Amino acid sequence: MTILLLGKDGQVGWQLQRALAPLGPVRACARADCDLADPAQIRSLVETLRPSVIVNATAYTAVDKAESEPALAAAINTEAPRLLALAAKDCDALLVHYSTDYVYDGTKDGVYVESDPTAPQSVYGRTKLAGEEAIRAVGGKSLIFRTSWVFGEHGGNFVKTILRLARDKEALNVVADQTGSPTPAALIADVSATVLASLACGRRLGAGENRLYHLAAANPVSWYDFARRIVDLARSQGAALRLDAAAIKAITTAEYPTPARRPANSRLDCSRLEADFDLLMPDWQPYLERMLQVCLPR
Repeated sequence: MTILLLGKDGQVGWQLQRALAPLGPVRACARADCDLADPAQIRSLVETLRPSVIVNATAYTAVDKAESEPALAAAINTEAPRLLALAAKDCDALLVHYSTDYVYDGTKDGVYVESDPTAPQSVYGRTKLAGEEAIRAVGGKSLIFRTSWVFGEHGGNFVKTILRLARDKEALNVVADQTGSPTPAALIADVSATVLASLACGRRLGAGENRLYHLAAANPVSWYDFARRIVDLARSQGAALRLDAAAIKAITTAEYPTPARRPANSRLDCSRLEADFDLLMPDWQPYLERMLQVCLPR
């Protein structure tokens, strides 16, 4: 079986190259290798490779910038998944796609389950939800994972931003009324590979079967608590930081306005994923510790 991986240079794509390798040959492509806005390129790549699985780890993730670039966000987050779904259906391949907690409005009191109503509040969220809907409308075999607050040693993310600011600043304000699960890119990749292996790379899915799962680490926190933990761990590992965790101030979303609205509650219930594949979502903190061991200058 052959796997086509798109978005190899992103946070999740970089980890997927490692995690998918035991399942079979992986053709990993960056954006320069295939223009996802070009149907002819997508069709040619898929027809030439004839993969068993197409894994789409490409996305427009600049949440605030998307508010001023809705067409570009839609091209990458909505139209490209539709084109990939069409190409996958034509060669009877399974399409694996990643979505986001931003498809919810964040007003629910409890954790979100997959069947909860969606109500995205931003261009990013709307284009990601439209991408999910486009995949399902095509009618091929697909797996969609909704995840949240992705971090890892490769690419840009909240952890790296906090570390950069902590080297330069002695005080910092961080939003404390948004809650979610920091989710390691490595965990997303490993769970994806586990699910694919269990499903024999899609052969155990029925024709046109679509599965939607939440995939997030355990123990949700606020951005404020996450930032404090990053700084505490970095200091314990000997990082030279000007910022102390005690100097991080908790503020409200209203005190830190952004172009795009964020969900106040991004907690995702992963019970369906855990039950179907006999998994238990782990805590994110050991992953953070390992990331800091790799990323901090020695």
